[in-house]
Amino acid sequence: MSTVRALAIDFGGTLANPGPSPDGSKVAGILGSLPGMTVSDGFAAVFDSITGQLRRTDRDLGTQTPFAERLCQAAIESGTVLPENVDTIVEKVFTAIPDGEIDAAAAQTLRLLHDRGMTCVLACDTQRPSTTRRATLQSAGILNCFHALVLSSEIGVRKPHSRFYDAVVAAAGCPVSEILFVGDTPAKDAIAPHARGMRSVLIATQRPAGLEESIGVIEHFSMLPEYLEALDAP
Repeated sequence: MSTVRALAIDFGGTLANPGPSPDGSKVAGILGSLPGMTVSDGFAAVFDSITGQLRRTDRDLGTQTPFAERLCQAAIESGTVLPENVDTIVEKVFTAIPDGEIDAAAAQTLRLLHDRGMTCVLACDTQRPSTTRRATLQSAGILNCFHALVLSSEIGVRKPHSRFYDAVVAAAGCPVSEILFVGDTPAKDAIAPHARGMRSVLIATQRPAGLEESIGVIEHFSMLPEYLEALDAP
């Protein structure tokens, strides 16, 4: 095995096919199915409008607005009354909306690397709370492979915010040079962590133009063990 001691692993596009995002009509339908809930006719449109505004702000600032905040703001502006425990509503929404489907070959590779003693940290942007993402990993039989989960929904910032990578390094518990970041988005999963002193490998069918040669490229997560072995080759 290479001198890499820890893997920081993206979720959608790396371990799994991305799941659907909750739009206003889906959220309104889920809320309306809850006992005692009455959802106003304008909730869906208001929710979609607020989501669009906050996504633009989050993208510019590198932040992650809590889903609960979006729910509450849409409820206030549309005249919908939510139960007091909004976190429970958030979990119900993301339980009803499927998470990403984990790739079987990627899961098998993750188990192999974990069994070889590699520290694995899930490092991804997501609206979903940790409870629902953990349930997804548990269902696929790989939750125990992760030493820690670094989720933008929990820490309030998204890649490529510097605080996100600080959280990854802290969770990995080893020198930054011994961490390999694995993901499918060049700017967030390869270039930014590499600039922070980590190694990185991009999941892509071909090398993007201008990508530094020191950043690796593999076509699928299942090729990662071979890539790691090659790092130690003369």
